[in-house]
Amino acid sequence: MAGEIPKIPQATSKRLPLYYRFLQNFANAGKKRVSSSELSEAMKIDAATIRRDFSHFGALGRKGYGYDVNYLVNFFRRTLDQDEETDVALIGVGSLGNAFLKYNFQKNHNTRIVIAFDPKAPKDGKTLNGIPVFPPSRLEEKIQELGINLVILTVPSRAAQEVTDRLVAIDVKGILNFTPVRLDVPEWMRVHTIDLSVELQTLIYFIKNDVKDSQLE
Repeated sequence: MAGEIPKIPQATSKRLPLYYRFLQNFANAGKKRVSSSELSEAMKIDAATIRRDFSHFGALGRKGYGYDVNYLVNFFRRTLDQDEETDVALIGVGSLGNAFLKYNFQKNHNTRIVIAFDPKAPKDGKTLNGIPVFPPSRLEEKIQELGINLVILTVPSRAAQEVTDRLVAIDVKGILNFTPVRLDVPEWMRVHTIDLSVELQTLIYFIKNDVKDSQLE
């Protein structure tokens, strides 16, 4: 993140991109200021949680006035480094990988998949949805050539750790892991795992037990 950012809770960190997106929507609608209650209504997040999240960054608003929308948009843009483009590599072009290539972060012009890898691709590569796709044998060469630090992993489970070890060896900084494997990585590498079956089971549990988001804070 750009500048000196205070250490904040992980739950708050995960909400920052959501704040940025909704504040952009308010700005695009011509809204000049917004209250925590209005944000709460739009985002379906408790207003007290929003105020607590914002308090980690100092005085972002004024009592009786609320928050200046354009100021917050610029603040979160800087905080999230949205002025810098982030190139991403996709490893694994199965059903989920293909969906990523078709979507390719259309609503976020600062993040884009610029290369993909799949065993079915010819050595010289091919193009899918405008993205070059190469075989895994060229992974190290291409990722280092493009200076990529972030990878989306959608490979079969049996290949996940092996591919990860190769990414560690070339100092890739982060992996968005869509395999159910808990990857073994060094402390300096960041891994966010999204296991869709676990997320679904968690949702079912919350519904059956009437667990509210506010209870998870």
